[in-house]
Amino acid sequence: MTVVSLESLTFGLGHLVRAAERLGEQLVLLTSDPSWYGHELQRLPSHALDVVTTDTFDTEAVAAHLRRMPELRGLISSTDTWTTVGAELTARLGLPGLDPAVLRLTRDKAAVRDRLFAAGLTAGRAAEVDPGDPEAAARLVKEVGLPAVLKDSAGTGSQNVWLVRDREEAEAALPAAADRQLKGRLFAEPYFSGPVYSAETLSWAGRTRLLGVSSRLMSPEPRFREEITAFPVAFPRQRHEALERWLGQVLAAVGYSDRFAHVEFAWTTAGPELVEINPRIGGALVGEGMCRALGVNVYEAMVETALGLRPALMDMELPGGPAVAFVLGYPARPGVFTGVAGLDRLADMPGSPVWYPVKRPGDPIEHLDDSRGYAGIVYAEAETAELATHCAVAAAGAVRVLTEPFPEPGHAARHMSDG
Repeated sequence: MTVVSLESLTFGLGHLVRAAERLGEQLVLLTSDPSWYGHELQRLPSHALDVVTTDTFDTEAVAAHLRRMPELRGLISSTDTWTTVGAELTARLGLPGLDPAVLRLTRDKAAVRDRLFAAGLTAGRAAEVDPGDPEAAARLVKEVGLPAVLKDSAGTGSQNVWLVRDREEAEAALPAAADRQLKGRLFAEPYFSGPVYSAETLSWAGRTRLLGVSSRLMSPEPRFREEITAFPVAFPRQRHEALERWLGQVLAAVGYSDRFAHVEFAWTTAGPELVEINPRIGGALVGEGMCRALGVNVYEAMVETALGLRPALMDMELPGGPAVAFVLGYPARPGVFTGVAGLDRLADMPGSPVWYPVKRPGDPIEHLDDSRGYAGIVYAEAETAELATHCAVAAAGAVRVLTEPFPEPGHAARHMSDG
């Protein structure tokens, strides 16, 4: 019996393989480029899963592969890029899954904002923005107010996001946005001030369980570069329970009744305010951290929901484990990635720090303002998320991501999967 993963997040494939095996399923990975998962595949036995290379951007080619799969029972699509394609194929082949319209909605940040505003679950609504309109800056200030965020309705990885704190920043951001190739359309929404977190949730049949909260320490304004994450944040019990109820209402408002969600929110003076809903498990090392900190392989729930089964994780007493934290490793300047210095020092540092590689020598690093720019991740553990953060930050301070100037003229960029 077969479960197919249509691409995957950069990390977590090993956990997914072990989850499928425990549930009696054979995992097949459909990918455009197996090298995206080099770190994970090198650590798995060659027979652990079947890897099929195909153009995963070609929906018909993927459908043809799926139809040839023996005893196909489920399809997993855990990345932003392939979410809607996976939903379409799941419906087409009659496999268990959410209504594709629900997943299309979750990938439209402006539509989600307006849906939640209508339900009374957010204080602000979205405003479509035409960067070519000479009155766009004035309309933005009038309709949304300040501070505001200008962003791509289908963006990912903190790409194409601009903070607008005054009229001058609005007038500077609009031409910058006009020069970008967006995945969706440009819109503005209120900027909710306060610490940002990600809720890691699992839902089934309309009930949502809050598995824990990840911290999201960002670069200083006006950038939104993700830098440090820790799990689980020690929310007081009453706040945790209130947050779980609010998350259930938010997900129900958009019809997201089943599976993992990675819900980003800001904690404001008025309580939680949604940043965005990601209809998947968290990226980077969030999934890894959940497995270790909760003491269970949470990827079993991913396989179970793909099979249409109520995940045991919904009701399980979690044994727990160490708290975790990780720091994204960015170079000091753009260029061609050549390697990492200081890794030999990690063995003598507290928290059992480990370097997880994302990029390979020769990869270009062009963008340092968002998550496209990190070359790897420093991961550490401790008794609490706070202590794990201290260990991860100290270890990351010993590591230097190295680049050399781009060759002239130009250079070739290599496509990488999201997450």
